Amino acid sequence: MPPVLPPIPPLSRRTLLQGAAALAGAGLAPALLRPAHAADALITRPIPSSGERLPAMGIGTSRRYEVAVTPEATAPLREAVERFVALGGRVIDTAPSYGSAEDVLGLILQGLREKVFLATKVASRGRAAAEAETERSFQRLRTDKIDLIAVHNLIDTETNLAVLRALKEKGRIRYVGVTVWRDEQFPELETVMKREKLDFLQVNYALDSRAAAERILPLAVERGVAVMVNVPFGRDRLFKAVKDKPLPDFAAEFGCKSWAQFFLKYVLANEAVTCPIPGMAKVVYVEDNLAAATGRLPDAAERRKMEAFIDAV
Repeated sequence: MPPVLPPIPPLSRRTLLQGAAALAGAGLAPALLRPAHAADALITRPIPSSGERLPAMGIGTSRRYEVAVTPEATAPLREAVERFVALGGRVIDTAPSYGSAEDVLGLILQGLREKVFLATKVASRGRAAAEAETERSFQRLRTDKIDLIAVHNLIDTETNLAVLRALKEKGRIRYVGVTVWRDEQFPELETVMKREKLDFLQVNYALDSRAAAERILPLAVERGVAVMVNVPFGRDRLFKAVKDKPLPDFAAEFGCKSWAQFFLKYVLANEAVTCPIPGMAKVVYVEDNLAAATGRLPDAAERRKMEAFIDAV
């Protein structure tokens, strides 16, 4: 019989990892971090331009997937991706500028490619350079079809969108979009969103970085654009702000068991958001983060309490 564990209070991300390691040593799965059952349904959101639905939690690969392209170095990442897919996750986002990340994904997605919604980016200047960069992405990712390619950081937007639309016409990619990562880019982004027909937008939005909710997210709804959210943890600012602090009691009302779930449920509670894409390089992060995309999300009053709480720490 496995040992009976005592009740566990609300946990920090660090404590979750420590507890997961202890459970693994005892031969137990870290059940606290995953949905109650592997079959628990993830929240899904539609892509407005097509109606296709995506699970509302994805993986971002900046930094964490920039490792050597060998079976040994990529083994923990493949384990994380396999667990992600097993729990119903699909969306994985990368970029040529993320070091070896495209190559790493190309290796670890062998046998999993058809189960994944794969997104990357283009950031070249000039048509020839953009065409060459996108071709390298197909090669590095070891695939003949990419679900989404977005213009990274609005670099040479018109030229790059023309290249992407030509690829879409040929059936090599399914969706096109643009990305930003700083509030200062919002005025230019707003102009592009009003001028261009886009399938996707990727934008920075977090509990402590809420400017996107003022104009960008409402405009995405108006224009029928799906929204991926990068840096939903505020580039780790949020975890630093709540270090060693317990979750507020009201977090239990919408099913939060960790700070990561608290931060992610806040982002997902905005219905304009299709899919946050936090980095997940370990199984324990996958299980923790995907649990945020199950069950109830905070309502408007609860979101205001979350904002007040984080503004006060």
